[in-house]
Amino acid sequence: MSASIVLVHGAWHGAWCYAALQHALDESGVPSYSIDLPGHGTSTMPLGDLHCDARYVAQVLDAIGEPVVLVGHSYGGAVITEAAASREDVTHLVYLAAFALNAGESVTSLLASLPRARVQLSKAIRKRDDGTSVLDPAMAADGLYGDCSKPAIEAALPRLGPQPMITFTDCVSASPRSRIASTYVRCTRDEAIHITHQNAMAARCDAVVSLDTGHSPFMSRTADTADILRGLARRR
Repeated sequence: MSASIVLVHGAWHGAWCYAALQHALDESGVPSYSIDLPGHGTSTMPLGDLHCDARYVAQVLDAIGEPVVLVGHSYGGAVITEAAASREDVTHLVYLAAFALNAGESVTSLLASLPRARVQLSKAIRKRDDGTSVLDPAMAADGLYGDCSKPAIEAALPRLGPQPMITFTDCVSASPRSRIASTYVRCTRDEAIHITHQNAMAARCDAVVSLDTGHSPFMSRTADTADILRGLARRR
């Protein structure tokens, strides 16, 4: 029997981004859950910080009540790291072009510690007076969905929402990778998290898989992403 897969989205996104991936997992009989972090997608909760997001993921895991493979994309990697810190029901952590942080690190502090590298997504970020940021749709496509189909891009861009900037400066309290197996999925043509930064974080994980794709392999390389997750779920 396969472990269930729990999917945590990245900044500005929602559970909607995993629709195609969940369909692919359904086709092979692997159960999956995609979470709307507070204030994202169809969530009616207020936007929160990293710790709020992690607590919500932990609540979802409590409700599922069985061992899971916990997957985080992009900023979602920070969320799953914090959420899994003291849990026994997470059998594997998957960082999908995601931030695999160590204890005491934030997304911002990690990036500051690494050699600077330019990516297209940075051009799309617009900070707002309320402490959130949004993405300029005209520029976000190249950073997030460079190799995705035109219909997929057209469907995704209107659903992007605000992201609290504090989520990038909050630090994780621990690194559960010391006791939970982990896999890093490198996206070699990523224009949101530079491949050199991904390489540094991949070195922190037990296993590394590479996909020749941009930042959103769940949309651009759906079958290949599903194959990776299916194998980990069935390894239980």
